[in-house]
Amino acid sequence: MSTPAARRPKPKIKPPRKHGTDISIDQTWAELARNIREIQNNNASNLSFEHNYRFAYNMVLLRQGEKLYNGVKQLVSENLDTLAKERVVPVFPTGVAKDGPQLSQESEILLKALKSVWDDHTSNMTRLGQILQYMDRVHTKSAGVPATWDVGLDLFLRNILRSPIKDHLVSAVLNEIQYEREGYMINRSTVKGCVDVFLGLVADADTGESVYKQDLEPIFLKESEAFYRTEGERLAESCDAPEFLRRAESHFLAEEDRIHHYLHHQTEPPLRTILQEHVLSRHLAQVLSSPTGLDAMLDMDKYDDLERLFRLFSMVSAGIPTLKRALRESISRRGKDINQLSLNVVAEPKPEAEKGKGKGKARATAQSDALSSALRWVQDVLDLKDKFDTAWVKSFQSNRDIESTLNEAFGTFINMNEKSPEFISLFIDDHLKRGLKGKSDDEVEQVLDKTITVFRYITEKDVFERYYKAHLSKRLLNNRSVSDDAERGMLAKLKVECGFQFTQKLEGMFNDMKISSEHMEKFRAHLLRGTSLQPPAELSVIVMTSTFWPISMVPVPCALPNVLVRSCEAYERFYLGQHSGRRLTWQPALGHADVRVRFNARTHDLNVSTMALVVLLLFEELEDDQFLTYAEIKEATQIADVELQRHLQSLACAKFKILKKHPPGRDVDPGDSFSFNADFSAQMQKIKISTVSSKVESNDERKETRDHVDEERRHQTDACIVRIMKDRKRCGHNDLINEVTRQLSARFRPNPLDIKKRIENLIEREYLERCDDRKSYNYLA
Repeated sequence: MSTPAARRPKPKIKPPRKHGTDISIDQTWAELARNIREIQNNNASNLSFEHNYRFAYNMVLLRQGEKLYNGVKQLVSENLDTLAKERVVPVFPTGVAKDGPQLSQESEILLKALKSVWDDHTSNMTRLGQILQYMDRVHTKSAGVPATWDVGLDLFLRNILRSPIKDHLVSAVLNEIQYEREGYMINRSTVKGCVDVFLGLVADADTGESVYKQDLEPIFLKESEAFYRTEGERLAESCDAPEFLRRAESHFLAEEDRIHHYLHHQTEPPLRTILQEHVLSRHLAQVLSSPTGLDAMLDMDKYDDLERLFRLFSMVSAGIPTLKRALRESISRRGKDINQLSLNVVAEPKPEAEKGKGKGKARATAQSDALSSALRWVQDVLDLKDKFDTAWVKSFQSNRDIESTLNEAFGTFINMNEKSPEFISLFIDDHLKRGLKGKSDDEVEQVLDKTITVFRYITEKDVFERYYKAHLSKRLLNNRSVSDDAERGMLAKLKVECGFQFTQKLEGMFNDMKISSEHMEKFRAHLLRGTSLQPPAELSVIVMTSTFWPISMVPVPCALPNVLVRSCEAYERFYLGQHSGRRLTWQPALGHADVRVRFNARTHDLNVSTMALVVLLLFEELEDDQFLTYAEIKEATQIADVELQRHLQSLACAKFKILKKHPPGRDVDPGDSFSFNADFSAQMQKIKISTVSSKVESNDERKETRDHVDEERRHQTDACIVRIMKDRKRCGHNDLINEVTRQLSARFRPNPLDIKKRIENLIEREYLERCDDRKSYNYLA
């Protein structure tokens, strides 16, 4: 049996401590007040926190919280008054005029004094807050009054930041900022200390605005506006454009740095607005149009300055539109100069030039100048495009709005030159004939890409197509292209840009060349097997499909000699035996021939046109001193005057004079006569006799080309209208105009008036009918 555990004794309960007459309120407050003054005098290390806490605790417990609260306020206020008189007031500015360094020094001393008082005050309030924790937790809440820390801030605002102290402090901060803006060094930490004080004090309890927001920032912004208004005008008058931009950017960076180090971030937006308005916005046009502005920066490749310009202009709402307008004007002005330079060179000689040099030489010079002008125009456009593209990438951050402006400006001035489609085609023709020799595949690709870039801008792509077909046909027929891969590469690029329909006939020309080569191989194999009609001359034939080639299939009059006739008949018999239902039309004006000619000094191999060969063969049976008149040559060859004069001029008046002209001269007239030049000699064994021909169209030829283009456009417009109406059956007038314009814009930009005329023509031809409302059309099946 277990014994019960011993019972624990009951704990003794201490009676509650009585608070009564044994504690003197006045004595407690006197002791606490004495200790608070010691704390304010920085002698807190000798005091007991527990005793002071107990003094405050007892006063609140004995319902003397109000006496304690008001007493502490009085002590703090008295201490702040003392600090103001001893530390702040004595360092007020004297009011005597001083230079920048002296004024900055006085301002710095005043700001340091304020910061010293603030540090002492906040340190004291932190210690008092610890002692008065019970009062803040019990009395201040029940009484509805601010806590100890908040009271201290309010007292600091009333006793320290009062006039004239606050006014002097604000002036001191502004003096330091102005001194720094002038390029001098200041003690930023001192200014930051004062700004922190202003930020830590609430000036308006209702709005919660700080002293910084209410008293310092408005004056700071006002003075900043005045400073930068004057500074912007000064920079605009005294600096060139690059220097203006550098100074302006430095001001932006300086103010950002100032905000970051000792001002408040809430001041940054209004301050930036001031800078943007007074330093940038008012001087945008002046900077761009100055002698050292946009054009000079572009001409001298100052991409860093241009990048700075773009960066700064992007900061203001009017900046990019103003820059776009300036870029558009710059391109238009430069493009106008390029166009004017090309117009100053004419394709035909002037009358005074004909008198001095002779028509033949003057015409050849004019044609050469015209071709050089055309090539130079395209190269100048490419160089200008390269310049602005480089600036766009390096300086304008590949901005899409800027890109659109550049493209629009280039397209405008390029299409102002009505010869631009022809010039671009000539440029491509020149490069594909000789300009790509010795270049790598990458370089060839680069040249073609640049050319396509210019091609994109032209609106009359059908005019370009006509010229390109003509130039391509000559390259193919004369075997003048340096690279078949480059030719096909260019064709592929055109197909990507304009579609299959655009290059269909061009590809047909290449296909004809390929098929003709295959036929020639079969023809030679056929000859090797032996035939009843062997050609007396070696023959190479290109069979052209009439719908693909830009060449009139009406044969040019030319009486071929017997040797050429028999050779042509041999091929024709072979070809027609391979294909039924076809017809061959010979084009001697397009051919060329290699012929061996014996002169007194040596024998030369000449490469001449087929018509020139026909002329040369007339002199084969003549003695060296015999001659033929122009009329006799024309009668024997049946060649028209224009063509005959060209070929006689190439044989008798050019660099290599195979024939002699009587009388000598540069021009061929109907009264001239010709003889074989047996004394001709040259260093080269093989000589190419080029036919005098115009590379750039004359005015008459251009008018003829334009008439052909207009005729094709009428047919294309008719087909487009019918295609649309066949699909829709009924369509309003405006809708039809818009849709036709949209579909044809890939080839040319149709005129609405021309579309309307074609609609009327189709109504007359009963493809369409006008509806009763007179505003729409029906399709007639």
